[in-house]
Amino acid sequence: MRGIMIPVIFALCTAVCWGLYGPTLGNARSPLKEWSPFKPYVFIGIAYLVWACAGGLIAMKIKGDTYNYGGSHTPAMTWGFLAGTLGALGALGLTTAIVSGGKPAYVMPIVFGGAVSVNALYAWYSLRAQAVQISPLMWIGMLLVAVGIVLVASHTPHGPPPKTSDAPAEAHAQNVDAVPSESTS
Repeated sequence: MRGIMIPVIFALCTAVCWGLYGPTLGNARSPLKEWSPFKPYVFIGIAYLVWACAGGLIAMKIKGDTYNYGGSHTPAMTWGFLAGTLGALGALGLTTAIVSGGKPAYVMPIVFGGAVSVNALYAWYSLRAQAVQISPLMWIGMLLVAVGIVLVASHTPHGPPPKTSDAPAEAHAQNVDAVPSESTS
């Protein structure tokens, strides 16, 4: 049981962190447009660099790994850089979705529901040469993910509707009524 619980715990921790990524990014916007929406993205990159490098180096030390990236260790560097690039481009895409007016309440379900489906399609594509049988339940699951995205996004609380300012129109209407009409006599 312990063997499955550790990955599940870390996966849940990741879901919490990435689930809070969009709302946190939403807080990084300037309500008065004092800075560009991509100013926070620089520090997203710095945070990735600091946490990934420090965490990776510490974990490598704990596991007794070497710091060599040459020879047979080159795939760790190459594929790690590609994975980091995909992560950074994904963060840039998510940042762009949020700062261009997207609400985290509907952007995040699209991103993560879509990621699950892309992962399933990649597994199917990469195993097709091995004649692995694909269960129809995978396709049903992907359909349910799409339905789930719509349901979650459309029923997530989005806050109160924006206040409409009827005050100037009402004041104008009252002023028109208050102006004495000119007599034509």
